Amino acid sequence: MSRLPYVASAASAVIFGFSFLFTKSALESLDMFQLLGSRFLVAAVFMRVLRALKLIKVEITSIKVKDLMIVAIFQPILYFIFETSGVDRTSASESGILIALIPVAVAIFAAWILKERLRFWQWMSVMASVGGVVLITLPRFQDSSRSLIGIVALLGAVLAGALYQIVSKKASGRSSPVEVTYMMMWVGALFFNILGIWNYSWASKLPSYFSAFVRTDTLFAILYLGILSSVVAFFCMNYALSRLTPSKTAVFINLTPVVSVLAGVLFRGESFAPVQFLGATVVVLGVWGVGSGSGTMSNEITRNEAC
Repeated sequence: MSRLPYVASAASAVIFGFSFLFTKSALESLDMFQLLGSRFLVAAVFMRVLRALKLIKVEITSIKVKDLMIVAIFQPILYFIFETSGVDRTSASESGILIALIPVAVAIFAAWILKERLRFWQWMSVMASVGGVVLITLPRFQDSSRSLIGIVALLGAVLAGALYQIVSKKASGRSSPVEVTYMMMWVGALFFNILGIWNYSWASKLPSYFSAFVRTDTLFAILYLGILSSVVAFFCMNYALSRLTPSKTAVFINLTPVVSVLAGVLFRGESFAPVQFLGATVVVLGVWGVGSGSGTMSNEITRNEAC
């Protein structure tokens, strides 16, 4: 099998890792509704321009809509609602540890719903990558305060993220990765902007909502999050899901906290303890183990391999 799907999975993880820096920068001027609304609006308009220029081909038919809407419900709608709520009520360390459970949830759902069979080495690699994330976040975990609501919300994000991987895999049987990504961006843009406009209108602050689109200090962050972190990263993920099993692609999610920690050290001067370096190494080894130590799964969905 071509290594390109693995490269795409790793690329999406790297882009998502750097997105935390840009999200933090944007949140200094915007609130959650403005950020999510502007992010997905930029992504949706960007994809519409690509379609108008015939650089991408999108043919969303009535047969495809049902599967694509299910994908969009899990990602970006439910995932971002749960994740944002959870991160807001817990520490970054707790968030990182809980979000790292997505590969485990994906493996369980894939075995249950898609009837995939994971080999022993794959299970060990998945668990190793999760353990690596725990080591990365451990130095700050003991100083954080717990919030039951935040933890429950993050577990909701884990379930939403895992089910997104499953339904996206199933949707790839009828729709191309571009079509899946296109629907995700437009549903996200409509949903979060309608929610944001309604919230600001209720608070009689509607004019200030649109200020997100004219602030030059946040424009670069919004462009990164809208084009790279939304369109490019999700396209890479959807492409990988159309070629690989969800269990293989999900473990690459754990590269994201590795990248985010390294980005924090390089660009924000944050400390990086030896145990975090060990954790990063374990994550990389876990990713390698799932990608190269398993071969072809006995119950691979072969119809997508010919795409």
